[in-house]
This record gives sequence, structure tokens and C-alpha cells, in this order.
Amino acid sequence: MRRIGGAARGWKQAAPTPVAARNGPAPAGFEPVGLLELELAGLRCRPVGRARGARAHRSARVLVRLHGTPLGVVAIDGRDSPIAPETMAVLARRELGPAIDAHLAADGLAPASVSEPFASSTDLPRCVQERLELAARAPFASVVVGTRERPEGLAATLDDLLALQYPRFEIIVVDNASTTGRTRELLERRYADHPNVRYVQEPLPGLAVAHNRGLDEARGEIVAFTDDDVVVDPLWLLELARGFELADDVACVTGLILPAELETPAQLWLEDWVRLDKGYTPRLFDLGPNRPPGKLFPYAAGTFGSGANMAFRTDALRALGGFDPATGTGSRARGGDDLSAFFSVLAAGHTLAYQPAAIVRHAHRPDAASLRRLMFDYGAGLGAFLTKIVVDRPSLLTDIAWRIPFGAAHAVRSRPAGRRADAHGLAGLAARERLGMLAGPPGYLIERRRRRALYTSRRPGLRASGPEGHGRPEPPARGGSDDRARR
Repeated sequence: MRRIGGAARGWKQAAPTPVAARNGPAPAGFEPVGLLELELAGLRCRPVGRARGARAHRSARVLVRLHGTPLGVVAIDGRDSPIAPETMAVLARRELGPAIDAHLAADGLAPASVSEPFASSTDLPRCVQERLELAARAPFASVVVGTRERPEGLAATLDDLLALQYPRFEIIVVDNASTTGRTRELLERRYADHPNVRYVQEPLPGLAVAHNRGLDEARGEIVAFTDDDVVVDPLWLLELARGFELADDVACVTGLILPAELETPAQLWLEDWVRLDKGYTPRLFDLGPNRPPGKLFPYAAGTFGSGANMAFRTDALRALGGFDPATGTGSRARGGDDLSAFFSVLAAGHTLAYQPAAIVRHAHRPDAASLRRLMFDYGAGLGAFLTKIVVDRPSLLTDIAWRIPFGAAHAVRSRPAGRRADAHGLAGLAARERLGMLAGPPGYLIERRRRRALYTSRRPGLRASGPEGHGRPEPPARGGSDDRARR
């Protein structure tokens, strides 16, 4: 991602805006970064994310799209004067020319037609026609959003979901171990007239448990999961559905995760180091012909995507036993629920697809303290995930052990990023992650015993399922749940 001069038209040229007081003082020289999207067809540029132009920015990261398809991100430094979208498109072509030309060639279009708007409905590019055909045959889908005491963020996410360009879907809001009635009140007040929005309560805390409850309730052929603090692209669900058609036996699809705002040093560092963005080329992963190079596959499951943007064939995920209730946010394991689900898909012989056109924007942690907690949680989740593999599949212990030196080498390569964090007032992040990796295994083992006992005693219909042997409740009878209200 190169930095190019100029600022998008409509930006206010202003002195750096101070970071909000709640996030602490910004280091000298830090400036927040705006987020824009540029659609090359028709040359439309707009602010995106949570800030959406609410403050002045002197630099920005621009997601470049062509016919709705994301091609890459270009960084713009706007210290001189505003720049028109036409000039921005020229600069984007300078950096993303091969991707633009490849897209046009696949559409059967000449390179000179990149900025031409559609003349009529009969003059649509091939990719747009294929998208319309996909929408006509897309299966009924369920979208599960686990939430706990965050009605403001949840409302924004639900509004985005209701605006999805998808023909038939339901939204299942799982209110997880809430201590107030604010989430239920939100659903009753704002979404009572939306019959495809359903509310359920899950008293046992934990994101994996909440996701399992959503899976139990899901009536869709595919079930997608996202968080209650994301900005959802209108094409998100349709492009996830496209991912299941990329190959035979695709059981899981992940998508592109971009930042919802870059207003603080913590958010900018997380975006540049952790890189939830997995690229702009669709990919397939399996244990056969689509096995990627590298010594850490398939144990580096974070390379496949993240739980904020994932979908499964509902029958396949149920057959695998759903998500392990001893993992995930809200447990001592602190994470690893998405990683273990991805691994289970591959270990069962299925294919996992990465579809970058399925986009959500995630709200990164804004301050140093919460970022340190997050890095600890990342490490703990990874340690819990690897421990789970060994406990469930002892035969893989040797296979994992000989890969440890390669994992250590990868950790050494991350040290420059840790030093950059120290220089930006975010000291100790890499150390927090390593400390989390040590805490993850015992945390998982404790939760494995404790949570599964609670899970089983509270839900007597539990059955063992899947190659890993962890349980999942029998789906409840439709229409008879006491804590489910159809909205």
C-alpha cells in the first residue's frame, strides 16, 4: 500500500484533530486517518466506517472498488490541496493497475472503460450480471449476532444488516448473559416491524455458547456470524454465498475485515500489525490440492479469517458439533472458538474459502489498555486452540511439536512490529500476546471441564457430535421456545 499525495474532494483541510480524551493523549506527530471508498465505475467517492466524515482528516485509506468488487487499499496523504475523484482514480490505477486490468478482462471490457458508468440495465458488466444471477438462486440464510449490553453498537449493525442486498434471510440476535433488559427493549422498540429479526436469550456467558444458540435457532441453509460492533457492506451476505460456489464441498467461507475507524494510535497499530485484512484475491484451503505452502498449515488458523466475518453450511457446522463452549470470549480461554471451527472444517475433509468481496468493517480497540487486553486474549485464544487440538486428537501432538521451531521463527519476525508499538506509546504488546499463549492452555482445560458440565446440566438434550466429541444441544422444537420472541 503506497502513500500518494492529495486529499479527496469534500475533505476539510484542517490542523490535526486531537484524539478524544477518553483514549488518552496522542503521541506527538500522530494524526487520525480517514476511511474512504472509491468506486471506479462512475467515479464515486464516499466516507465509510464509523466516523464517516464526522471529523477532519489530512490523510486517508481508500478502498478501491470496480463494479462493487474490492481491488485494494490506497493510502492518500492530503497535506496540500483537495484532489478530485478523477485524479484519485489515476493514482489508484498507478498502484492497482494489474488488478484493475484483470477485472476488466474477466468482464470482457477494454481498459479505457474503467470509469464509465453503466449505460443501461442491458449494458451491465459480466460480474454484475453474475451477481444478479446469484441473488436469484441464493439460499435462505441465517445471520447470527451475539451481543451483551451494547445496544448502541448493535442497533447500527442491525440497520446495516437490514439493508443487505440479499433476497431471503433472517437475523438472530442472541442476548448473551445480559444483566439488564436494554437489548430486548431495543429489539421491541426499533425492530418490532421486521419479521426477519428474532431475539433469543442465552443465559450461559460466552461467545461460543451464544453462537451455538444461534446455530440451534438457524433455519437457513447457510449461517453467517458477525459481531455487534461492525459496519456491514450491503453485498456482504451475497458474496459469502458466492464463496460456497467457489469449489465443491466448501463448508466455511470467511471474508475481508477492514477497520471501521483509525482515530487512535492503538487502532492504527492493530490494523497494520495484526492485519485482519487477508488480501483481495479469493482463495481456497483444504488438506489436498488447495493446501498452501508453509510449515504452520493448518495450525495457523488465523490466516483463514476471523469470527467477525464467517459463514458455514448449516448442516456441516452442526455435524461438526458447532463451536466448543470451552473456547471464545467470555471464557477463561478468551478466544480460539473461530480458529477451532476453521480447523475442524479442514480436518473433516471439507474446503474453506476466503472471499474478499464479503466485507465488514470492525471497530478496533481505541486505547492502549484495551489493546493490551486484546493482545493477551489473542495469545490465550491461540494457546487454547492448540491445546484443544492435542486433547481432542492426541495423535497430532508429534505433528505439532516438530512445527514449534517454525512458529518461533515467525514470532521472531514479528519483533520489529513490537518495537514500532513501543515507539508509539504502546509498549509490551508482543509480550502480552506471549503471556496470553501461556495462560491459554490451563484456561482452556479448566473451562473444558467446568463449562461442559454447566452446558450439559443446563441443557439435558445435549448430545455428542463431530470428530472432536464435544457436545451440542439438540435443536429446539420450532415455535415453542419460551425465551424467543419473533419480532
